Amino acid sequence: MFPSILSKILQRFKNERDPEMYLIIGLGNPGQRYRKTRHNIGFMVAEKFAAKVELDIKQKSFDALWGKGQIKNKKLIIAMPQTYMNLSGTATRQLKTFFKTDISKLIVIHDDLDLPFGTLRLKTGGGNAGHKGLISIESNLGSADFARVRLGIGKPADKSRIEGYVLEPFSVEEKKSLPELIDQASDACAEIILTDIKTATSKYQTKNINFHKKED
Repeated sequence: MFPSILSKILQRFKNERDPEMYLIIGLGNPGQRYRKTRHNIGFMVAEKFAAKVELDIKQKSFDALWGKGQIKNKKLIIAMPQTYMNLSGTATRQLKTFFKTDISKLIVIHDDLDLPFGTLRLKTGGGNAGHKGLISIESNLGSADFARVRLGIGKPADKSRIEGYVLEPFSVEEKKSLPELIDQASDACAEIILTDIKTATSKYQTKNINFHKKED
């Protein structure tokens, strides 16, 4: 029965392949346990962006939850890999291959320990700074030449706490600014698609939230 179901899924989407289609991958870990943790901010932005373009992330295939829609005249797929962070590349490769999406149309949204909380950075290509999700994607695609929407989550002074830190919920203070950060990041994704990453960078990268600053 399983091959029959898979065949139907493939038949349904075989005519939707489009090299001009954008593929937006939000990184995170599946399951309720990780839903509100720092490592899942990529999922949070993907969900916010999907809501803004009225797209349902409910398809279950290619080792991911995903949905297909458009923003203005641009077709897009928003996906959240369901293989845990260190295997994110498996879902990314399957989606990219099946829909024949060009790597120039791939946008990966992820947390970044090397940026202070509230920081939003955009770039194409570059290193992975040890991020397991990026490492997996680069390994599966054989390239690092894709756009990244990087969201700063800060890091603990004690480096031995990093693994636990990323799997913890945001602090009370961070939660006050988190919705704004997620909203700006989702708007940045839209700008990349509708114009280009250079324009998106000029509009959103410099508008960082600094929740540490408090009025007297």
